[in-house]
Amino acid sequence: MPSQQHELIIDMFRSRPDMIPPLLAALGWQLPEFDKIENLSGDLPILAPTEYHADSVAVLHAADGPVLAVVVEVQLRPDPDKRWSWPVYVAALRARWKCPTVLLVLCPDKRTARWAAKPIDFGYGHPYARLVPLVLDPSAVPVVTDLETANTLPELAVLSAASHYAHPDNAKVFAAALAALETFEEDRADLYYDFILTRLPRAARSVWETLMTSTLRNYEYQSDFARRYFAQGKKRGEAEGHEKGKAEGEVRALLTVLEARGIPVSDEVRDRITACIDTDVLAEWVRRAVTVASAEELFAE
Repeated sequence: MPSQQHELIIDMFRSRPDMIPPLLAALGWQLPEFDKIENLSGDLPILAPTEYHADSVAVLHAADGPVLAVVVEVQLRPDPDKRWSWPVYVAALRARWKCPTVLLVLCPDKRTARWAAKPIDFGYGHPYARLVPLVLDPSAVPVVTDLETANTLPELAVLSAASHYAHPDNAKVFAAALAALETFEEDRADLYYDFILTRLPRAARSVWETLMTSTLRNYEYQSDFARRYFAQGKKRGEAEGHEKGKAEGEVRALLTVLEARGIPVSDEVRDRITACIDTDVLAEWVRRAVTVASAEELFAE
């Protein structure tokens, strides 16, 4: 049975097929000129008893017709059966649209990616006919740090945050993801927040969680880790029970973000931050800390 993570990534492509071209470009694929991209049903009926279902299918169109069809498969682990069904997906889609067709496989780790990237020999022809999947592991996902891309292709920003938590500018990567998530309806934003959280190792969670706690006060989490973390945080907040405790939490969040981004904090700036007890002001400084170039910019009017 497909996992929630598997279905969530598929839904990203069904909702936003226009993030397929930049992913193909990231793999060095030379894209044809096209005007629009169309999402299609993944059902690929053929003249056989079995009906095949690709995870996601899209077609790039130019003025005079389709120029490229793409089968997108999300593969979380090796599955020998896929090496028999993938060629069927490509052949059926190619026959339907009568244009070049490629198979794009997304994998969460290099082990699965190495398995998926092996050419599939058909066993006939001189030389053998073969299908070579285009495989995207986390390292090949484009790094999204700018807000324009995050707003234009928010799902790509989500994949970027889940893939590049160890990037030198990971605070900017996470900030872009947060900006992207603001473009979604609440339920979908909740799912994508959790998706990023479950993909992060423990060392990277502190930066992500700090940004979350400073911007999302009433988020209802789905993952067990998030429930435990925020249940503990809630108990700590209730124990503090006064405005000073809230302010101290904002100060810690602010200094954590600045530290994670490698921004120096002078004694004067640190004193001004720690002396502030206005939680609204501190929350605004935390939001600014995601993008400022220097700590002094926090206080700009």
